[in-house]
Amino acid sequence: MKVFASTVKFTTITLLATSLLGFSCGNSNAKKTTDSTAATKTEATPAPSFSKLLSEKEFNELFPQRDKFYTYAAFIKAADELAKIKVQVTRRAVSVYQFIRTDKSTGKATTVRQDADWNEAWAKQKPDSTYMVDYGAFCTAGDATTNKRELAAFFAQIAHETRHGQNETYTDGLMLIHEANTSLNYISDNDEYPPVAGQKYYGRGPIQLSYNGNYGYASDCIFGDKKILLNNPGLVETDPVVAFKTAIYFWMTPETRKPSAHDVMTGKWQPSATDKAKGRTPGFGMTILIVNGELECNKGENNYSMKDRIGFYQFFLKKLGVTDPNCACSCGKMEPYKY
Repeated sequence: MKVFASTVKFTTITLLATSLLGFSCGNSNAKKTTDSTAATKTEATPAPSFSKLLSEKEFNELFPQRDKFYTYAAFIKAADELAKIKVQVTRRAVSVYQFIRTDKSTGKATTVRQDADWNEAWAKQKPDSTYMVDYGAFCTAGDATTNKRELAAFFAQIAHETRHGQNETYTDGLMLIHEANTSLNYISDNDEYPPVAGQKYYGRGPIQLSYNGNYGYASDCIFGDKKILLNNPGLVETDPVVAFKTAIYFWMTPETRKPSAHDVMTGKWQPSATDKAKGRTPGFGMTILIVNGELECNKGENNYSMKDRIGFYQFFLKKLGVTDPNCACSCGKMEPYKY
């Protein structure tokens, strides 16, 4: 929770509890099965540096009051390194998962998670749901305008999550490294990603990653090893490259019921009949629903936090030299997803 100059209180993504990355919690009745064998090999696909899309001068102008922790160099390194990774997520039944993580620079694909019930007959009877998360598509999947809109949306979300200054100036993003109250543990029951004794999983980094389940899932995708962030969640507030990676990871990775913010901003996601009935439409407002829908969406047009995110988006669009004239920017009439 953060308090700003106006004394308005904001509840960040840290309060989403287990709803954040709902599918990351795994099967509550399953035991972990480790399978670190290489799955396949694919050709390496080198990508240009993200620095070609955003200069240091532009970054500095977007975040003039940022904490010195959040450097341009760290952001570029995070984007470039994570661009080498893609993860195939397959789900059987409701919550039985297999993750195959590929390092595109070497072509090596490794199974980093396979739940104990994966090969059970009852699980195999259920249709598999498979999708690929290619982190190299971050702000690069569309034309120049689409990519800049996506970057503006990403920056708007992380700026709001980390702002600490004067309201409606939109220059005070990337100021907070962790949430104000670090006494809370943010621990939940999770067989796949159990908490480590003595560690706290409060909100850290640009997207305020929280809860052991989300730290473990992020660690599997980013490092190919859940233990790295479960054992040391403090890396997200001491290593700026890791911090930015967690934000990009969250932006790119769908949840059980929610699309990824990336898919929304690039037009890949299209609402189902159920989504339409609940007011969910493509646009920046849908990314607010993904990030903090339970607290900010379906509450009309005067929710301050929602309006602040929209203000940041419009500010960054202008700074990046693009517009979004048909933006469905509000989530005021969008019904949040239920778990």
